[in-house]
Amino acid sequence: MEELSIGFSDVKDLYRSYMPFLKTGGLFIRTSRQYKMGQSIALTVTLPDALEPLMVSGKIAWITPPGSQSSSPAGIGITFIDDKAQLGAQIEKLLGGMLGSSDPTHTI
Repeated sequence: MEELSIGFSDVKDLYRSYMPFLKTGGLFIRTSRQYKMGQSIALTVTLPDALEPLMVSGKIAWITPPGSQSSSPAGIGITFIDDKAQLGAQIEKLLGGMLGSSDPTHTI
């Protein structure tokens, strides 16, 4: 299983990457590296102002290739599969009312 690490410096950056429309939650990770749909990923995430990173297992559910027609950056969307650390719940708590915002994200 491939391992990826990502850190979020602020809540706005986290908002742009969070994918609440996935049943178990997920994150968009900016990358130009090639991945395959369904590929398993071990993700280490450091939330804004967190002292320790959280780990979650996931699978690639979304791919935005480099040079896509939209203005979205290249990257992958990872849906959470094994979220023992309750990362999705912690993200939603941090984002609070921002989840209903119409501000643009890196996804939909």
